[in-house]
Amino acid sequence: MRFLVITDLHQKKSMVSRINQCYKDNECDALLFLGDATDLGTAEDAAEMMSMLEGDVYAIPGNCDPRDTPKMISSVVKDVHGKRFSVGGIRFAALGGSNITIFKTPFEYEEEEITELLEPISSEGMVLMTHAPSYGILDEIPSGINVGSRAILGIVERYRPVAAISGHIHEAIGIVNKNGTLFMNPGPAREGRAGILDIGPEGASAKLVRL
Repeated sequence: MRFLVITDLHQKKSMVSRINQCYKDNECDALLFLGDATDLGTAEDAAEMMSMLEGDVYAIPGNCDPRDTPKMISSVVKDVHGKRFSVGGIRFAALGGSNITIFKTPFEYEEEEITELLEPISSEGMVLMTHAPSYGILDEIPSGINVGSRAILGIVERYRPVAAISGHIHEAIGIVNKNGTLFMNPGPAREGRAGILDIGPEGASAKLVRL
């Protein structure tokens, strides 16, 4: 199956038509939205942004989205925050928000909470869909500091997902293969960034694309 991976849209409405065109051009089966539909906006803002996306959309909130985002977006897309779900027989575990930041954004968790939320929904060989990245993998900010989640890294090490997709760190765009897991941060959609994730019998592959 082919998935369009989008994150960090931050209310840039002008990018939505490009996202929809990218979805069609790449013949995607579903769209995975990794959070930050808003730029510290309201849950209604998040729902408005999500309602503009076309295709089969599975979405989680980001740290810049308010806490009531999952409930609000559930009327327009599939809210998968804190849930286990399947698409075409492919198993996913999804969690929005982020680990604690210095910015005190609306949707943050302590590391222990992240573990408590992800552990019950995780399984070996899943696709792990989070807003925040694993610690040490696609999580470096310009100062050189790693700011990813140690709890998410722990889940990766225990369950060895076929793929782990995340956003959050706008500068840490890339694809990394490590210990049998494909990691991808497609980059912020508000800057015209996206990713394509293919999952098949041979495993996972990915590429970065421009909107």
